[in-house]
Amino acid sequence: MSYILHIETATDVCSVAVSENDKLISFSEEKNSLKHSEIITLQIEDAIGNAGIKQNDLSAVSLSEGPGSYTSLRVGMSAAKAICFAMDIPLIGINTLESLYFASLQNNNKNMFYCPMIDARRMEVYASLYNNKEPIFENKPLILEEDSFDKYFAGNSQIVFSGNGSRKAQSLYKSEKFIFTNIICSAENLIKPAYKKYQQKDFVDLAYFSPNYIKPPNITTPKFKTL
Repeated sequence: MSYILHIETATDVCSVAVSENDKLISFSEEKNSLKHSEIITLQIEDAIGNAGIKQNDLSAVSLSEGPGSYTSLRVGMSAAKAICFAMDIPLIGINTLESLYFASLQNNNKNMFYCPMIDARRMEVYASLYNNKEPIFENKPLILEEDSFDKYFAGNSQIVFSGNGSRKAQSLYKSEKFIFTNIICSAENLIKPAYKKYQQKDFVDLAYFSPNYIKPPNITTPKFKTL
């Protein structure tokens, strides 16, 4: 029996789950949160307590590793590493876009594409595109334009969008070929891929692990007024 703590902070959703093997047993979530650093510790404590276990019962921690918000990803990473170091348990990294893809997967229809998206700036998103469980591209910065997906429409192909970046896509793509879900980042999405990696002992190196930012943070230099 394995208890795994799952942490999702890649976007404005801050959520924590505890699973027994690949089954959800406890969950805590705050949507539209800009206070990840203030609430994550309490969420972890609540999720573990509501699962009826203690922290030293944990077998591993899984983390949504990005892409996403630079600051939010670092909050999740710091919390996950602290527990792993303290309890001497492994850390499992789950690509955020891949977790959205698996959460939105409907069937094995070869004409069905899946495009998870994380909101970036303006009309830019971080996206991956899959077809029949095969990646077309992964973890790519993408400027959304009206013809961004035209080359994938052969026959009766459709694209299923997920993630908070799909809100931008919805303003551009009105055809029935485009399917928009309500699936957003959640610690629940990490459970099945994390348990699979746990069974395979596919862990990250705690000392060297860092989130998948894709692009460096947008840091501006403050302007000083002249007297």
